[in-house]
Amino acid sequence: PYFRIFNPVLQGEKFDSKGEYVRTFVPELAKLDTKYIHKPWAAPREMLEKAGIVLGENYPEPLVDHGKARARALAAYA
Repeated sequence: PYFRIFNPVLQGEKFDSKGEYVRTFVPELAKLDTKYIHKPWAAPREMLEKAGIVLGENYPEPLVDHGKARARALAAYA
């Protein structure tokens, strides 16, 4: 069978491509470049510094590796 596995990063990029929702409700990310608004952990350090973001201090490190989580979910239903 086919399973849909929700990926919040892809959903954000698809439905909030400019990051307006994120900037409104996650003010810590408001100054971050749109390219990284849905995945700030992937932004270059200089860009994070410019936006005033310190991962692990004023914005959390990722809690879930969505690639690994997807693989586990698919394996569980294989």
